[in-house]
This record gives sequence, C-alpha cells and structure tokens, in this order.
Amino acid sequence: MTKDWLKGQITLNNLILILATIQFVWLIWFFYTGIGGGQELVSRVMSLALTLQILFVYRDGYLYKGLPPMVNHMLVTIYIGICAFAFFHFFYEFEELTIYRQGSFTTKDFIVGLLVFLLVMEMTRLAHPVLFWVNIVMVAYTLYGYLSPLDFFWHPGTTFYRVVTSSTVEFSTGIYGLYGQIALTLIAPFLLLAAAAQGFGAQSAMINVMRRLAGRNRQMIPQTAVLGSLSIGMISGSGSANAVVVGSITIPLMKRYGFPGHFAAAVETAASMGGLIMPPMMGVGAFLMADFLGVPYWDVVARGFALAFVYYVSLALAVYLLCVRLLPNDSIEAPKVLPYETVKTSIFFLSVAYLIFLMGVRGVGEMLAAVYTAGTMFALLLAAFLFFKYVLKDPEVSKESLLKNIRLTIETHADMTSYLTLLLATLGIMIGLFTVTGFINRMGAMLLDLGSWNIMAMIGMAYIFGWLVGAGLPPTATYIIGAVVIVGPLRELGINPWVAHFFVFLLSVWGELSPPTSLTAAISARIAEASFMRTMWEALKICLPITLMTFAIFTRSDMVINPGWLQIIDTFLVAASTCGIAYAMFGRFSDNMALDIGYRVLTAAVSLVTMFHPNDTLVKYTVMAVLPLLILGVWRHAKIASPKGGIIREEEGPADTSVDLNRLAAEAKREV
Repeated sequence: MTKDWLKGQITLNNLILILATIQFVWLIWFFYTGIGGGQELVSRVMSLALTLQILFVYRDGYLYKGLPPMVNHMLVTIYIGICAFAFFHFFYEFEELTIYRQGSFTTKDFIVGLLVFLLVMEMTRLAHPVLFWVNIVMVAYTLYGYLSPLDFFWHPGTTFYRVVTSSTVEFSTGIYGLYGQIALTLIAPFLLLAAAAQGFGAQSAMINVMRRLAGRNRQMIPQTAVLGSLSIGMISGSGSANAVVVGSITIPLMKRYGFPGHFAAAVETAASMGGLIMPPMMGVGAFLMADFLGVPYWDVVARGFALAFVYYVSLALAVYLLCVRLLPNDSIEAPKVLPYETVKTSIFFLSVAYLIFLMGVRGVGEMLAAVYTAGTMFALLLAAFLFFKYVLKDPEVSKESLLKNIRLTIETHADMTSYLTLLLATLGIMIGLFTVTGFINRMGAMLLDLGSWNIMAMIGMAYIFGWLVGAGLPPTATYIIGAVVIVGPLRELGINPWVAHFFVFLLSVWGELSPPTSLTAAISARIAEASFMRTMWEALKICLPITLMTFAIFTRSDMVINPGWLQIIDTFLVAASTCGIAYAMFGRFSDNMALDIGYRVLTAAVSLVTMFHPNDTLVKYTVMAVLPLLILGVWRHAKIASPKGGIIREEEGPADTSVDLNRLAAEAKREV
C-alpha cells in the first residue's frame, strides 16, 4: 500500500512543487542573510529557475506540440540534465571562475557556457520569439560586423568563443550578469506579494469590491476597470497581467450593460497599462532604473506616485467622458460583496500601506521590506481564511483548501520568478552583444551630434528609436536598450538623470501599447471578442493625453526630480493639463458646432501652454484658466452628451479569433 502510494506521488506537479519550494526557501534565506552576494546567488539559482521554466511550459502542453510525447520526454530530460550539469559546475567552480580563471577558461568551462547559452536561446525561442530572433541577428552581427558596407555598423568582428564566454562564464554580462541578478535579488521579493494575493484569491475579491465602489450608475461601470487595474497594478507591475486578472471580470461586465466590445477592450487595455507605472511595484524597468542610478528603490517609487496619479486621474476622466456619450444616465443594481471578499481586500491595501511605510518612513531595505510585507499579508490572509472557514463556517470558504492555497502561492512565485529570470537573462545576452560590438557607443555618439544641433531634435529622434524598439520588444527590453543607448547622450547634454531615465521608462510603457504588437491589447480584444486593431486604436486615443506626460517631464521636471511640495505642484499642473486635453478630445460643450469646437480648442491650447511653457509665472495664470474651463466643460458635457435614444449600438469590427486566449493568458500571468 505504501509502495503504491509513493508511486502515485511521483508526478510532474509534485516535482514542480518540490523544486519551487527549494527555490522559494533558498531565495527567502538569501533575502534575510545576503550571504554570497547576488553574483553567487544567480550562478546557482539560475539553473533551478531554468528547470522550473522548462517544467512549467512542459506541463502546459509539451515543449514541442508537433513532436511525439516520447521525444518531448527525452528533450525535457536533456534540458534538465544541462541545468543540473551547470548547477554543479558553477557550485564547485565559482571561486575559480570569478577570481583565477577569468580570461583563461578551460574546455569544460566553455562547454558548460555553450550548453547554457543554447538552452536559454531555445527557451527564449519558445517564450519570446521576437527576442530570440533579435539575439540571432546580434550574434551574426557580432561575428561578421566587418562585412557591413555601412561605416556606422562596421566593427572588426569577434569569435564565437567570445560570444559564448561573454554571455555566460564571464559573469559580468550575459545570462549571469547584472540583469539576472536584479531578477533574483531585487524583483523576486516583491513577487512574493503577488503570489500571496493570488494564492488566497485576494485579487478577484478586490475587483468585486471595486465594482461596488464604482456605484449604481450605468455610466460608471467602466470605472471598475480603472479602479481594479489601479489596485492590481500595485503588485503586478504588468499591463498584460492586469488585462487577464481584471479584464476577465470587467470586460464581460461592461458588455452586459451595453458597452460595445471594442470600447470595453480599449478601456481595459488603457487601464491595465497603468500596472507598469503604479507604485509600489512598478514595472521591471523601475527596479532596473534604481540599479542604473545607484539609488534605493524607494527613490523611484516616490517619483512614481506622481506619474500614476496623473495617469489614472486623466484616464478616469477620459473614460467618463466617453461613457456619457455612449450610454444613458440611468441607475442599475449594485452587486453584493461578501464579507470575506471585503476582509481580503482590506488586507491587501493594508499590506501595500505597510510596504510603503517600511520603505518610505522606516527606511527598511527593499528586499527585507518586501519580505516583511509579504509575510504579513500571508499571515493575515491565512488568519482570515481559518476564521471564516472554521469559526464562521462560511459556505463560500468551505470550497477552498489551505494546502492548495499555500501550494498555489509557492508555485505562483516560482512561475513568475523563473519566467522573469529567463527574460532578463535573454536581455543580458542582447546587451552584452551590444557592448561587445560597440553599437551603444556609436548610437550614443550619433544622438550627441544631433543634440548639439537641437535638443528637441534629439529627443524626437530618441522617441522614434524607442518606438521602433518597443514595437516588437516587451517593455523591459525597451527600457534596458533605451537606458544604455539614450540616457547617456541626454545626460551629456545636461538633462537631469531622473528626467532622462523616466523619459525612457515612459517610452517603454508606451511601447507596450504601440502598433503593431501589444500583448495587453491582444488579451483584452480576445476576451471582448472584438477587433484587435480597433481595440488598439481606441486605447491609443484614450491614452494620448497621458502620452504627452512623457514629454511634460522635461518642462515640469520637479515631478520626477524633487519629491515634496515642488513635485506636488508640478504633478498638479500636468494632471490639470492632461485632463484639459482629454476634455478637448472627448468632451462636448454645445450643440452648436462652431461654439463647441472653439471652446475645446481653447481648452486644449491653454492646457498645452500649462504643460510645456517654461515660464512658471505664466503657467500659474494659465492653470487658473484651465480649471474653470475644465469644470464648466465637464458639467456641460454631462448635460448635453448623453444619447437621447438610449444605448448607442456601434458597429463592431470582425473579432480576431485566430489567437489562443489561454496561451496569451499563460504568458501574461507570468509577465510581471
């Protein structure tokens, strides 16, 4: 009996749980002690993270669906064997590699590096095809740059041996370099918050509470998406993850109350994008920014609050103005929120407040603050679960299992961490090859030459470069490339480092929404069964006033340079400006076309002056004009813009059903 029971426990799910628990405990131990440093940690845990990523992909439906199961089994075994080989090699040879053998590696070192390099490239091909092909091009360029007919791209070339060693065993760049270390030492602690919330269902509970807070008015239904994405964004740091978690609830809700599918998808897309800039866990770029600048992560968060405030205030207004035009102003029945959901939501927000208190008031380091907060959240959610299940005997909680909740917490953390580690390891290869070829220096010199002619031309060129990069790469990749290529020239021309980095950061966020690709828009459109291109276009229009914030930080720079009263003043000016532009785009003032257009153009003009004019004295007067124009305009809009004949049914474009929603969701849930 015991033998049969043991055989029944030897499953893929249990193997994943064991490895996930080992990684979980190892990382927690490191967060508390810091023994060995980040370099030693990544040299050992990288193999474990890659193994977990292989197993997660394998569990979701084999690595290669076109091959027989037995071939998949064999390849997975080989891949895990490579991870084990690398683990033991780096475990026993770490000191030799980092101190004595740098620049004179043995044959075994090269073989291990080559196997890990090929494995990471193959896993990248499966998870991030675009990044894979970019790296393939970079490898070819690194080897054969001397064949380039253009002087700008010419370099003397190097050997494949150098490509492999610079990406692996040299440790300073590539898979085991800076970016892999950041994934495991700085970002992984914050992922504990998302894992604990996911394990006990705090995220879905919070969305239901946000739905209740949105009110009983039909026109306010889409504000559920805004509030829900704002809340989930505090711990997700991802637009696509927000779209999955929040959009699966809010998009069907909006459609049920009469909103067109493309509009519901666009609102959720725009709201979800805020997850990339919403503190305290902003996108991965924020953690990288802290490392680039050599400052505590809290310094980035303190500035991120200003960006998030402008984003969501402007977004909420734009969505409201559009909703007034689409639906009548009638009442609906408010949803019922269970006490257990209210308690879990309260625990969530208390935990976020505790994290902010630890980092901002007590000055606790990022890793320990995140671990303490995650532990507190887990303990409170556990206490709430036990109380409602065994004391109150709540029938809703009776469906849950404590062991399953804990297992889900550990596996969620392992899934997100392994996925992110693979992503940053891949970006480490890319940036390492950029460095080896000297491309970064040449691109920086070109931008400097342009900037010496006209700083605005350089900013425009940098924006175009970032847009081209963001059109095909995820936000993290866009930020890293922008930080190493764009920030240096901007600083050389006297731009404050905070302004330069936040310019690139906001550019990377916009790149996630820009055509022709956007995982967030693809997920929202698929949930809504709406046209992907129309969803993206509508979302771009909704976000256009906020997009101007990317450039506003050059003139209203205190928003990202000086936390405090100066920051609050500039944040207010930018928020008033973006709201004024949102009204000019989506509001209505009069049924008389000439009067309507004139009023909106006036509001837009005064708002743009407030946002971009360098004369602070003038701006004090223009903002006093923006506010009454905006208040009067919104009041008039509410009076005249509602449809007279009930719900307006807009013609829907063809839905894009060629994309598998489950595949998109699986990718998005890990892209934190």
